[in-house]
Amino acid sequence: MKPTRASYDVVVVGGGHNGLVAAAYLGRAGRSVLVLERQARTGGAAVSAPVFDGVDARLSRYSYLVSLLPRQIIDELGLACVTRRRRISSYTPVGAGGLLVDTGSAGRTRESFVRLTGSDRDFAAWQRLYTMTGRLAERVFPTLTRPLPSRAELRRAVDDEFAWTALFERPLGELIESEFVDDTVRGVVLTDALIGTFTQAHDPTLRQNRCFLYHVIGNGTGDWDVPVGGMGALTDALADAARAAGAEIVTDCPVIAIETDGRAAEVSYPDGVVGAGHVLVNAAPHELARLLGAPAEPKPEGAQLKINMLLTRLPRLRDSSVDPRAAFAGTFHIGESYSQLDRAYGEAAIGRIPSAPPSEIYCHTLTDPSILSPELAAQGAHTLTLFGLHTPAKLFAKDPAGVKAELVKATIAQLDSVLAEPISECLAVDERGAPCLEAKTPLDLEQEVGLPGGHIFHRDLAFPYRTEGDETDPAVRWGVSTGHPNVFLCGAGAVRGGGVSGIPGHNAAMAVLEPPA
Repeated sequence: MKPTRASYDVVVVGGGHNGLVAAAYLGRAGRSVLVLERQARTGGAAVSAPVFDGVDARLSRYSYLVSLLPRQIIDELGLACVTRRRRISSYTPVGAGGLLVDTGSAGRTRESFVRLTGSDRDFAAWQRLYTMTGRLAERVFPTLTRPLPSRAELRRAVDDEFAWTALFERPLGELIESEFVDDTVRGVVLTDALIGTFTQAHDPTLRQNRCFLYHVIGNGTGDWDVPVGGMGALTDALADAARAAGAEIVTDCPVIAIETDGRAAEVSYPDGVVGAGHVLVNAAPHELARLLGAPAEPKPEGAQLKINMLLTRLPRLRDSSVDPRAAFAGTFHIGESYSQLDRAYGEAAIGRIPSAPPSEIYCHTLTDPSILSPELAAQGAHTLTLFGLHTPAKLFAKDPAGVKAELVKATIAQLDSVLAEPISECLAVDERGAPCLEAKTPLDLEQEVGLPGGHIFHRDLAFPYRTEGDETDPAVRWGVSTGHPNVFLCGAGAVRGGGVSGIPGHNAAMAVLEPPA
């Protein structure tokens, strides 16, 4: 399939979820829109796939939970997609016990804190912190689909000087250490600042603060929900919405160059060239520079290990007081105490595989078994998704396969250390008899889904306020500018990007539709 026209109002480079959101909004506004996607299907990193040969299970292969996708986008685009909330926030095994955070029962959560720490001091601090972030979420999240506020405007909207200082001005480690005593509790809080971000609690650049902020403000609640049918169900709904709005989508069509004079642009692909009034790029800024033939900024560096597993049953825990169905229903933390996270960061920073790789697991099928065939579901099968921290791309540079194998072995050993039985005893096998376990490193993500350095946010996250540029410029106002008047970012590298949100796609579309002042 080829584009049907020589020129379009807007060409969207990349058919990931943000590109599809932009295409749907622009098509509904009457613009002619072409989406060019290099892979055989749309969805980018937000897809579902039958990962294991001969096994009827469609896993969310790369991204897996939804928090930042605004209800506004779902409603305005009429998306046929559903998410479900997880009652259990997290479980962290410690010795023969553990810490269970149950959002449906403050009493049960308090009891777990007291058993772990010997008092309810940290539980009270936990309640204070997340009451504060809840208020912050209510005030900050609605701004993400509006023109970018200035720093001063966002500070006024937050209207809480303690929260502003703690989260926007001082390293997060200071807040964690002043509020919490227990090493495990401190670590559970810090993990939200490290997902996909290679940093530590006292980083003066505040990378950890920015990551933490986006993890606690989603939809004004901070909840991380399960997409029913898997992540692919969401992006399939977005593709349907874009087509229904009149957008053309061409797959198996990688873009090889973009040329622009600021008023009109040409987008080249292997079989030709198409003209555009605007080009929206759903790719990392590093990749955009290559397409423009411009000097590239340093390649970003991802720092995560992703392991997908299919089990015949959930494993037994060392902590016999907790049902595995509760422990795995939320986020299951492994090796993520405050001191363990700091040690792992220090080891990885000097080029060593962490001696005790930290990670966290979630089980999609406890909330939504629909990704399994009825037969697998009836047999008690479950999926597990493991997300490992502090594994920067540079670790794999010299020996990608060897380091990957060593890291996977060490990560699984760390998981086994908190179980009453090896996870290998619970793994299903595919039609060839191989264990149903798949691992992805940052280098795999770069090769398979085009994320430079495997960085899942395309580059370091930014605070959601305007820092520079002409505020009368629509692209600056919406946080999608590239320095070219008619080329906008619409992916995770935009201001207010990162995660499965659709927000950059929405904002790029609004910038196109807003006439210059």
